[in-house]
Amino acid sequence: MSAISLQGLDISYGSAKVVEGVSFDVAEGESFALVGESGSGKSTVLKAIAGLAPGWTGEISVLGQPRGHRPGRGFARRCQMVFQDPYGSLHPRKTVDTVLSEPLQVHGLGSRDARVEEMLRAVGLDRRFRFRYPHQLSGGQRQRVAIARALMLEPKVMLLDEPTSALDVSVQAEILNLLKRLRAEQGLTYLMVTHNLPVVGFMCDRMAVMNRGRVVEIAPATALHDGSFADPYSRALYAASGGTAHD
Repeated sequence: MSAISLQGLDISYGSAKVVEGVSFDVAEGESFALVGESGSGKSTVLKAIAGLAPGWTGEISVLGQPRGHRPGRGFARRCQMVFQDPYGSLHPRKTVDTVLSEPLQVHGLGSRDARVEEMLRAVGLDRRFRFRYPHQLSGGQRQRVAIARALMLEPKVMLLDEPTSALDVSVQAEILNLLKRLRAEQGLTYLMVTHNLPVVGFMCDRMAVMNRGRVVEIAPATALHDGSFADPYSRALYAASGGTAHD
């Protein structure tokens, strides 16, 4: 069973079609990237899967369950999203404890204290951070909290929208290493949007290259080491990145 399956996905904002005919499957436990220049439609695909872009047609399924056009509680238990901006994704007047407890409250789940502390430990934050507010945290710490929040309901699929691009370069590597470790420890499937090909080389097994709302090629991440892309746009993107991506 695929963790994520898209078939003939079209997404429109009003009369403007921004994604057209996108189809791919992500295997359970795989880390799969959507890459392309800004405006290629890759983040819009993530939003449609997450229920944040309602104007779509085609088929979306997550862990074998067809995706409707409205967010649902059952879906939140299977799939969560981590956004690009840790400054904007956390409520400024809510403590870390409140942010992490809310998903458990919404879903009527108990053992909140233990679960909050367990998730803080999992993302490398000790219990001192539990009652702090976002403005008391660094950018990297905020993104760790955002990742912990996404993991509170024990989903198996994570949608990652440029999860390190708003962070300092020194912090980016820490967050990428954390995500890589969590995937291994918790058996997670990742669908990651990024414009950074070295990140794909470090994090992912395969990638779909998007250009102007369409997938032009699906390639293994090893193509970033040997340049074995078939599509001219993919080759141009590879050349523009310096032609190399290192583990």
